[in-house]
Amino acid sequence: MNIRKTLAIFGILFFISLGASAQKVGIKTNLISDAATSPHLGVEFKMSPKWTFEIAGQLNAWNIHERRWRHWMAQPEVKVWYCEAFQGSFWGLHAIGGQYNIGNFGNFGGNILDHLNFLGSDFSKLKDHRYQGWGVGAGISYGYDWILAKHWNLEFEIGVGYIYTWFDRYPCGECGSIEGSGHHNYFGPTKLSLAIEYLF
Repeated sequence: MNIRKTLAIFGILFFISLGASAQKVGIKTNLISDAATSPHLGVEFKMSPKWTFEIAGQLNAWNIHERRWRHWMAQPEVKVWYCEAFQGSFWGLHAIGGQYNIGNFGNFGGNILDHLNFLGSDFSKLKDHRYQGWGVGAGISYGYDWILAKHWNLEFEIGVGYIYTWFDRYPCGECGSIEGSGHHNYFGPTKLSLAIEYLF
């Protein structure tokens, strides 16, 4: 995973946003992603009274008890607001791209993974194998922004869409020998966010 390039892109976007005029840029973090140990950062730009553009991403760069849940993901999005940017309801169109290294979950959560098949994705395969690869996709979303204070908002957003992934399969979390390769088509939730946002 090229983590340095990802962090550099977000750093550039942050410093560009510092020169923007007041109330036209927001810096946010998704509290759900943060709680799942995948730190999230987003920058949102007001393009017109009812249109904004957001570039966001998340990163999980560590292992937990030899289990893999490592990934980075970027998610650009265009939003159209019913009333005015950064307040009330909006619809969004987002793209998704990233890299992952996941698996070797063994008896994680008891036997919860034994028969977990969600929207055509068989998660039981994560028990005894590790998958490493890339994914790209797109989706639509609906959300709502609540104004908490002059510079603070709380935003909820949920989205659905499609992701195409291609991967190499390994027999264990630390193995370097490839068992096989493949691809997968995923249809389902692509975004779930409860974000705190600072506007300036």
